[in-house]
Amino acid sequence: MELPDELFAQLRNEEIEAKVKEALVMELLREHRLSQGKASEILGLDRHELLELMTKYRVPVIDLTPKELKSELQKSLPRP
Repeated sequence: MELPDELFAQLRNEEIEAKVKEALVMELLREHRLSQGKASEILGLDRHELLELMTKYRVPVIDLTPKELKSELQKSLPRP
């Protein structure tokens, strides 16, 4: 991958690799191509750290359709 020289002047190779890996994992999460558990594993983060990173990248932590959310809420409510 080619990057402008000014990026290399500001960051070490390890930092660039980490940032690229982080951004790629966040995009795969956004696209539903990767689970949160797998993302945590790849990035070496615990769940809390992953949720913070997802917030930073504006990746929805809970990404349900209105229908899915209604179904999940109905499952959690006590039955009369």
